[in-house]
Amino acid sequence: QVQLVESGGGLVQPGGSLRLSCAASGTIFRFNAMGWDRQAPGKQRELVAAATSGGSTNYADSVKGRFTISRDNAKNMVYLQMNSLKPEDTAVYYCTAAHRITPRPDDYWGQGTQVTVSS
Repeated sequence: QVQLVESGGGLVQPGGSLRLSCAASGTIFRFNAMGWDRQAPGKQRELVAAATSGGSTNYADSVKGRFTISRDNAKNMVYLQMNSLKPEDTAVYYCTAAHRITPRPDDYWGQGTQVTVSS
């Protein structure tokens, strides 16, 4: 059974930084795409960033230049470095994964970690 476990969320002031981590388990196969979605209260879930095992990345326009996704392919882990955080980044962030190569991995997702940006 595939499990994605996120960590690193929390409360941060505007302009601050957080680093999210996600560990995948329950499969012997590499995830060729891993990423992060988020869902704010009253809004639809949206892609934040995704990365393939080959190094291609995909970012939402709203986070370009502020967020950086990275992967450890050998460990099936994915990270999201979030800088210059804004109140509108407040949301539950979900780790996502897919065995196929895709710019929007959504075959598997974790339980989510809350990120709150507030002074």
